[in-house]
Amino acid sequence: MADSSFDIVSKVDKQEADNALNQARKEVEQRYDFKGTGSDIQWSGESILITANAEERAKAVLDVFQSKLIKRGISLKSLESGEPTVSGKEVKLVSTLKDGISQENAKKIGKIIRDEGPKGVKSQIQGDELRVSSKSRDDLQEVIRLLKAADLDIDLQFINFR
Repeated sequence: MADSSFDIVSKVDKQEADNALNQARKEVEQRYDFKGTGSDIQWSGESILITANAEERAKAVLDVFQSKLIKRGISLKSLESGEPTVSGKEVKLVSTLKDGISQENAKKIGKIIRDEGPKGVKSQIQGDELRVSSKSRDDLQEVIRLLKAADLDIDLQFINFR
């Protein structure tokens, strides 16, 4: 019998992220407490740029954006926010959406699978994802349970379960 396998990935649905950003922008434009503060949120290449006239306002816009991401099913582990920086009269806050599993995190996940997972389960790094294979599907499901319970700083999805 052939080995069963699945892939571990960390991907963000760009369309859902764009929808969340547009919803956050609309809410910031509409809300009374943001009127006249120059608060804005927009794409800046691959990152998200938040501008406001005060550090608290920038953090409040980030909070609105985070709530929209959660409603759209995107984990906050995928969002990496920097510290607010003052430039002139406005405060800028740059955030990025992490996509893919870094080599460092892939090695951590592989170590967890080797150390705590069932015997006979193999994992291999393939670019920005991990393939896990075993003869037993039950062992693969045990690995999924193990990784969901592990406290990792990235959002994991399990795809291509064969």
